[in-house]
Amino acid sequence: MAREVNIAVVGATGAVGREFLKILEQRPFPINHLKLLASHRSAGKRMSVAGQEMVVQETKQESFKNVDIAFISVSSTISKQLQPFANERGCLVIDDSSAFRMRDDVPLVIPEVNGKDVEWHRGIISIPNCSTTQLVMALHPLHKANPIKRVVVDTYQAVSGAGGQAVTELNDQSVELLGLDLSTTSEYGLHSGLASLGPRPKRVDAKALPHQIAFNLVPQIGSFAASGYSEEEEKMIAETCKIMHDSSIKVSATCVRVPVYTCHSEAVHVEFQRPMSVEEARRLLSSMPGVTVVDEPGSSKYPMPWDLGGTDDVYVGRIRRDPTVSNGLAMWVVSDNLRKGAALNALQIAEEVLKRGCLKVGKDSASARGE
Repeated sequence: MAREVNIAVVGATGAVGREFLKILEQRPFPINHLKLLASHRSAGKRMSVAGQEMVVQETKQESFKNVDIAFISVSSTISKQLQPFANERGCLVIDDSSAFRMRDDVPLVIPEVNGKDVEWHRGIISIPNCSTTQLVMALHPLHKANPIKRVVVDTYQAVSGAGGQAVTELNDQSVELLGLDLSTTSEYGLHSGLASLGPRPKRVDAKALPHQIAFNLVPQIGSFAASGYSEEEEKMIAETCKIMHDSSIKVSATCVRVPVYTCHSEAVHVEFQRPMSVEEARRLLSSMPGVTVVDEPGSSKYPMPWDLGGTDDVYVGRIRRDPTVSNGLAMWVVSDNLRKGAALNALQIAEEVLKRGCLKVGKDSASARGE
């Protein structure tokens, strides 16, 4: 990875953008020049990157001039507007939105699973949905050894996946419902004279999410389709099959927003074509790059969101037989949704592109697919 590249981070002031810049400080990447881009509302803000103060610029058509790779983490609508400008200037787009994920001509990549797919990009590579990424990371080594027939996954997704306003909303609602006076909080963040559990408001206002999230669960992420599945659930179903190159895998998902700041958790039930022992599953998962097995239920050791924020791996525990189906296993999967679920995966895709020497965009990359 000797070649140095010019990169732009679009959405630099957002949660994923900030995490991306933090990872750049922690992980070697051959940067020649870095450009921070955002909306006009954030233009002019100053951010510190690797000890250097940088000014955020407004994203414009000419922003991609002399940029090799643009990491874009904005809404699907804005991504669709920016992508042509970037590609026209020979810039590879690594996109975090859902805008391009299911297009046949756009690779949807988790480098540890289908890194080779970057070779046929045409100027855009998509990052999967954060909940899909950790699921597929856990499924991939098992599927290679014993083809998967069916997956049922229930997610417990952190509010950071809905953006900074949702994080603020969880804070504000919790304070209101607990009756805390922040002017007299202790060093531990708790009211020094926390009131007894008396009557509380039945409900607080919700703006960033469909319903109150503090002390609650919301079984809706995105709007609902005619099928009864939410947008998030349909993403998981379709993206899993695309990344794993196997449309025969049957997937059912229920996605739930929970009052946790960072890290998505998933209860996963898998049915294989043949029997698989718990011991074999542990061995296969332990050998998968980017996966860590934490599975000592007798000692109450299993992955938990509180412990894993800021870490890079996908963590798997509670691996056990599912007696309700033939050849079934169940497991619990946790991962930082801002890192492996978004920012880290984006940087790993760029590393894979450079390693495979396929940075070219547009028509030049069509030859990689023999077209």
